[in-house]
Amino acid sequence: MHVSYSIPRYVYLLGLTIFCMTTAEFMVAGMMPVLAAALGVSLGQVGNLIALYALGMALGGPVMTSVTLALGWSNRRALLCMLGVYVVTGAVAALATDYTVMALGRIGMGVASAAAIGASISLGAEQVPENMRGRAASLVLGGLMLSPVLGVPATAWIAQQVGWRVSFWAVVVWAIVCAVCIVKWVPAARHHGRVSLADEWRAILNRQLWAAYLTSGLIIGSVFAAVSYALPILTGLTGLNEAVVPALLALYGVGNVVGNIVVGRLADRHTLPVLAWGAALMVAALGVFAWGGQHASVAIPAFLLLGLTGVALNPAMSARVMRAARPSALVNTMHTSAITGGLAFGAWAGGLGIDVGQNLTAPLWLGAALAVLAGASLVPVMRRARREACMAHDAGKASVGTL
Repeated sequence: MHVSYSIPRYVYLLGLTIFCMTTAEFMVAGMMPVLAAALGVSLGQVGNLIALYALGMALGGPVMTSVTLALGWSNRRALLCMLGVYVVTGAVAALATDYTVMALGRIGMGVASAAAIGASISLGAEQVPENMRGRAASLVLGGLMLSPVLGVPATAWIAQQVGWRVSFWAVVVWAIVCAVCIVKWVPAARHHGRVSLADEWRAILNRQLWAAYLTSGLIIGSVFAAVSYALPILTGLTGLNEAVVPALLALYGVGNVVGNIVVGRLADRHTLPVLAWGAALMVAALGVFAWGGQHASVAIPAFLLLGLTGVALNPAMSARVMRAARPSALVNTMHTSAITGGLAFGAWAGGLGIDVGQNLTAPLWLGAALAVLAGASLVPVMRRARREACMAHDAGKASVGTL
């Protein structure tokens, strides 16, 4: 008998929590001149506030998650604690009057954000069947997709209308609202046994898991090698008017949302094929963009195709990680760190390609190369899966033959 199972409504609330944190990570990009003037620093230093947030996520998230595991906290309790840290450090950033204080606040927000995202994904997977974890992850990660479409433009508009501090306070207030809603509506875990930190770290020492982390980092690195420089590429290479670029970025974000929904539906049953086809489409989109980027008729469709893949592959990446190891908070936080590390590397390498004298196609070619590596990283695991499927099929035929 087939038993239908619906996704719990609180999973959407977890997505809104990630929406808040991802908006906070990237909202600096929409208010750079204002922040530079207010803090008395250069635009480059303001841009580093995004990198500092990412650094806090990549390095501090696993440490903070390890602490909560050592204390024996549930994912729900850990998430609420991280939201508390996030609110405090977000308030520090909102009140900052100099760059150093702002930087410290942003690092603290990144640390709390990574641990909170890991706990949110685990919390979303705790009370759904194993064959629906990819879909649950896609809904939780939907907040990441929505932030560039709604969150970042909204905070940029608020900063223009009433000041950058109000934008910073807005994400703090949103985090408080999310915490209150979690207390009210998110249930405790089904299993209440104490989790051993040693067991969690042993689970991390898993070749298949690190292979999954590698693929995720390469996919996200490929995307951000190109997307981080979308404005100069689309204006300097393609020759578009700067006023058109925000609309294209919004359409790119819509593509992320649509791709996330589609991938979320397919991720549990077809994890590896979805990742392989996604990487192939990324190679095609970035390669065509680099080859014919001087023409808007080529560049715009290629850019929008990239939006349908790349970041939108998150549900399949998460499903693969949760298949390689139990979906604990530490496993998911380490995955967040791998993704963040890929993002930082891609953005850095894309900029380096431009700085060393290459033209604006350098980030696109680099992104295509990273996507090729992402696809190549899937070959061994797909071969192993095919061998295991063949062995299972042969064993089934043999057992039928003995009847």
